[in-house]
Amino acid sequence: MIVDQHTELYGIIGNPVGHSLSPIMHNAAFSQKGINAIFMAFETRDLDACIKGMKGLGIKGMGVTIPYKTDVIPLLDEVDNLAGRIGAANTIINRDGRLFGYNTDGIGALKALEERMELSGKSCIIIGAGGAARAIAYVLREKGIELTVANRSVERGKSLCRALGCRLINLEELLREKTDILINTTPVGMAPGYGSCLVPEQALRDDMVVMDIVYNPIETRLLAMARSRGCTTINGLAMFVYQGAEQFRLWTGLEPPIDIMKKAVKDVL
Repeated sequence: MIVDQHTELYGIIGNPVGHSLSPIMHNAAFSQKGINAIFMAFETRDLDACIKGMKGLGIKGMGVTIPYKTDVIPLLDEVDNLAGRIGAANTIINRDGRLFGYNTDGIGALKALEERMELSGKSCIIIGAGGAARAIAYVLREKGIELTVANRSVERGKSLCRALGCRLINLEELLREKTDILINTTPVGMAPGYGSCLVPEQALRDDMVVMDIVYNPIETRLLAMARSRGCTTINGLAMFVYQGAEQFRLWTGLEPPIDIMKKAVKDVL
């Protein structure tokens, strides 16, 4: 692709963001579809200035990652119904200088889970209470799944539980809880912190499905422990690609080349 005055700019904002493989995935999709666009990573400590810059520079679309998914909401002109209920956005579209917020995290997680299991009648413990946790929790609740939240920050955890009408437990209580699904939505275990894990190994039972939304590394310490204890494990790659595919569809109106996007990320990992 030749970058010229007609090349459209997309990106992802966060801090840190150097680990993100969103540029690899979306640039592969743009190339496969013959779209004159480029996707870049923008690490920022000034979210407000970054959002203003998106308008000023005419950046067409932006992904939003840790720690800005909830903080970005009041800076946008409009948010769709789901993102508004969740209170977090991971996707922004610039339509003639007006910024619209969406959330594709929940859809991505749901598709990743449905690939591996039947969700009807299941229970789930979600670790974390940030933007990704909120998105996943809302979508799973709509599927009728019984939810419990485990979080280090009690106040943040209480806020999410009030919104969902579910229980809050601390991480130590995981040893006494029984659940069908355990999902880590925190960045703990993400590169370069490969050896970190919030879940006690004794809390992992062989009849559980354990999912980690971290995709780099592709097998976190949590997933390695879960696999060794006989659990069904789901890494973050599927959710990452599915949420990215929904972003691509929102930005371009085209059907995303999911196989190309998945291959691009797997080749790097």
